[in-house]
Amino acid sequence: MNQEYDYIVVGAGSAGCVLANRLSANPENRVLLLEAGSRDSNYLFRLPMLMGKLMHSGIYNWKYHTEPEAQLAGRQVYWPRGKVLGGSSTINGMIYVRGNPADYDGWEQAGLPGWSYEKVLPLFKRSEAHIDRADQFHGRTGELTVRRATGNNAMFDAYVEAGQQAGHTFTDDFNGERQEGFGRYDFTIRQGKRCSAATAFLVPAKARPNLIVATQALTHRVVLEGARAVGVEYRVGDRLITAMAAKEVLLAAGVVNSPQLLMLSGIGDSEHLGQHGIPVAHHLPGVGRNVQDHVDCCLVHECKQPVSLHENLRIDRMTLGVLQAAALGTGFVTTFPYEAGSFMRSAADLEVPDIQTHFMPATEETANLHWSLLSFARRKDVAKNHGTTIRIGPVKPKSRGRIALRSSNPEDPPLIYANYLADQRDVDTAVAGVQLMRNVMASKAFQHILGRELSPGPDIRTDAQIAKWLIDDAMTTLHPVGSCKMGVDSEAVVDAQLRVHGITGLRVVDASIMPEITRGNTNAPAIMIAEKASDLILNPSPV
Repeated sequence: MNQEYDYIVVGAGSAGCVLANRLSANPENRVLLLEAGSRDSNYLFRLPMLMGKLMHSGIYNWKYHTEPEAQLAGRQVYWPRGKVLGGSSTINGMIYVRGNPADYDGWEQAGLPGWSYEKVLPLFKRSEAHIDRADQFHGRTGELTVRRATGNNAMFDAYVEAGQQAGHTFTDDFNGERQEGFGRYDFTIRQGKRCSAATAFLVPAKARPNLIVATQALTHRVVLEGARAVGVEYRVGDRLITAMAAKEVLLAAGVVNSPQLLMLSGIGDSEHLGQHGIPVAHHLPGVGRNVQDHVDCCLVHECKQPVSLHENLRIDRMTLGVLQAAALGTGFVTTFPYEAGSFMRSAADLEVPDIQTHFMPATEETANLHWSLLSFARRKDVAKNHGTTIRIGPVKPKSRGRIALRSSNPEDPPLIYANYLADQRDVDTAVAGVQLMRNVMASKAFQHILGRELSPGPDIRTDAQIAKWLIDDAMTTLHPVGSCKMGVDSEAVVDAQLRVHGITGLRVVDASIMPEITRGNTNAPAIMIAEKASDLILNPSPV
């Protein structure tokens, strides 16, 4: 079967949904959007409080794992990536953080014109429909609904107050004038439900006759004629289909699958391609390299009072909460448990933050117990049921990993080497973060609430002891980027206009193009990248 379009977008994640919307707005553009996963029909994924449990269920998920991590005692780390319309925005924590202005200024200073904070801020605002904020940093008329945190647990306020008592600043808006400080996050939640990229950008565009959305469609390779991309080959069921692109092929398949597709198409390191018997179309050694992710660890305390989320997380109250959220769009199920957080500097001489935290008034153990009737039996024991968790990690990691092919079969998952904590500077920053947060949690705001420190625990006090503890405790914050680096050096995969070096008619448009990871959660930057690409495609500047 053969089909012809103007633009083919591979991957209906955060970036792909934006591209499909923007490109199909012109009725003369014939657009095909390919998604390997299904439609986002499971209603439970729309309810924010259920995100953690459902993400681990494997539904709508590629269910990737890293290869054994050398610095983590050979542990394989779970890498959930969205396999559904909306991609990871359908299964993520919905936290809306753009990053620090210094991130984007750094991109431009590295030889990427047009990517400074001044240039990308209007792109963030274009997408945004913030229902609570109206100032020079926010948009009100975009497709993506953003709102302030709405949880009413008193420990969120205690956390922010404790940060100030420990000498840190209060920040009302992590996307505003100053990122550094303690405050509450904004969320992509609309009327109590998840506002995924599919909800925000695909739903308004789905009636357009010039936009075709194909689900359960696994792309096998980019079709090349010489050094030009002219289409893609994809499978639906037992049918292998070739779709031709009169203008461009746009890979928006994410940090794992975009480099995999390039390599399956013969674009990548020639030696690696040769190991899998793939003919080399273009030697591009940076494909799959430069992988970066936010690694973090958990500081956990028990509570002396029944003030955590535990009582709401009982199975009976959760059931009632789901019904309330579905019917009215209100209640605790419409909130995300990690509502508060901070950005801090590990050293006074740093100009911008290098540590991020996420605070939850519960422990992971008790949060998991709410799915069991055991929660009833244990609820009288306050210390066993009530606690706090703070996820702490470096936001400018120095360690670099890579994505590699497992085989030449598109059905085989790629090899993922995250290489967490390979650079000692990441270890040092994580250790500093734990010590800073211990100081915060010792503040007056928590003195009457907190009990014992459960993790790392009272016996792990020195920097060296914490560094050793990280081997068993460190995990991912689920923000992998960078495997198709934008740049001008020898390991760059795309240029400043996101065009694949050495190949015409082919761009990569997703978080894999980040040369350096942004300080914070990465969904908002992925959407901005697609807004930027849409401008570059529809309004090209003279070469």
